[in-house]
Order: sequence, then structure tokens, then C-alpha cells
Amino acid sequence: MRASPFLSDLLSNRLAVVGLTIIVGMVVVAVYARLGYDLSALTQSRLGTEVPDRTPPGWTGPAAWNQYLFGTDSAARDIYRRCLYGAWLALKFGTITVSVSTVLGVSLGIVAAYYGDVTDNVVMRTMDVLLAFPSLLLALALVAIFPRELGLWRAVAALTLVYTPRFARVVRGAALTVLEDEYVDATVALGATDPRVLVRHVLPNTLAPVTVQSTLNFGLAIIDLAALSFLGFGAQAGTPSWGLMLSRGVDNGLLTGRWWLSFFPGLLLAVTVLGFNLLGDGMRDALDPRMRAAVD
Repeated sequence: MRASPFLSDLLSNRLAVVGLTIIVGMVVVAVYARLGYDLSALTQSRLGTEVPDRTPPGWTGPAAWNQYLFGTDSAARDIYRRCLYGAWLALKFGTITVSVSTVLGVSLGIVAAYYGDVTDNVVMRTMDVLLAFPSLLLALALVAIFPRELGLWRAVAALTLVYTPRFARVVRGAALTVLEDEYVDATVALGATDPRVLVRHVLPNTLAPVTVQSTLNFGLAIIDLAALSFLGFGAQAGTPSWGLMLSRGVDNGLLTGRWWLSFFPGLLLAVTVLGFNLLGDGMRDALDPRMRAAVD
């Protein structure tokens, strides 16, 4: 795979460019929030101070509220700053989830394809069992295994186990195709060890579908992490997580007309996931139109 044709095809896809622009923008926002804001100041309640709680967005009320662009929440905290820091948490934990599940899934998929027989049956039947359950339902069952004090880390661990089978299945299919090539047999006949064959010849030829799957799963990881936090199985109380902010916004403002409590974190969550989905679709089409069936 040459980089130039791939980049040319990717950049000619307008939706993919939109997705890439969204992702780059979110990365900039996340880094800015991480470097510019103190997490402890964003988690502590400010009730009892001069800051009113559940203040509407500054552009909808008196001039005294202008400093609160997205308003304040039920604990009188600045929703704007919390939303920006939520981008950092979403990208950080999403990256960890996808990275670890990719490594595990690729390793299992290649090993299953290369050794076949009993190894293939044991690995893939285990993956099939995990794939038989809805991802969020399985994550809810797995997250209960880990201590609540771990916060978002236990959600990361659960989702890593949930996403691993998806990579294993995709990589196994690609690896089986590569192993049918004559040059692999020739390499083995020349005395190459199993690790060398897998790392030098099989793995590089499975990276295209893995790249697409990783990009698409990144959006899923962000929304599933938010869902677990929304349900109370992710971020701890006070953490500026989009999912937890949505949950508190629904509890404290949905029925009272305080729409800003849940609107802004929900908007950023939706836009971020949309960006990864658009980029993933564009990468899939740019790498190989036939890959659509393999990934789906």
C-alpha cells in the first residue's frame, strides 16, 4: 500500500475531510483543556460561593452571566470548561481502550489463523461467545467485576474485552488470505521461525483492515464510555465526563427547562463520534472498496 494514492483518495472524500477536521479540532481542544484547566477546580462544588447554580448560558441572560458561555451546572461549575476537559478524558480513555483491544485482537487473530486446528477453534469460539452479546450489555456485566474506585478505568477494562473479538475476527480473515500466498510457504521452507513469519510477513498485510476497524471503534469507544458513565458505571461523581454530565443534566434540568445542562456535553459527544465515523468510512473506501464487506 503506497501512502500517496491512499492520501489522495482520502482527501478527495469530502465527508472524510470533514471527519478529520472535527477530530483535529477536538484534539486541539482536549490538549488546550488539559494544559489550561485544573481538574480539581472543575470537580469541586462551588455551591455557597458568589456563583449561582444552573445559570443559563451567558449569551441568553444578563451581562453578569457572560463569563459562563455554556452556563453553570447544579453545583455552580462552569459547563464550558467542564465540556472542554471532557474532550480530553474522552480522547484519552478512548485511545487506551482502542489501543489495548487492537493489540489483543490482532495477536489472537493472527495466532488463530497461523496455527489453525485446536488453537483456531478455541480462540475463535471464545470470540464468538463474546460477540454473541450486545456490546453495552456485556460491558455492563464485565464492569461489575472491577472495584468502583477505579472509575473510568474499569469501564476501559470492560470495553477492551468487548472490542477485542472484533479485531480478532477481522485480522483472522485477512491473515488467512495472506497465508495462502506462496511467498509465505517459501519463507517457512527457508527456515523462518513462526514469530518472524507472523511479524514480518503476515502482520503488515493485515494493517489496512485493522486501521479502519480502529478508527470506527474509536467512535464506539467514546460513546460506550459515555454510556457507562451515564448509567453510573464509569466516571466518579464530579468528574467532567460527557456521559456523567449528561446524566446529571437529565436529572437536574430535563423536566425544568434547563436544557443547557445536558445539551452541550451531548452535542460535543455527538460531533466527536460523527467525526470518527466519517473518517473511518473514508479510510475504508480509500484503502479498498472491497473492505466494506470485511469490516461490516
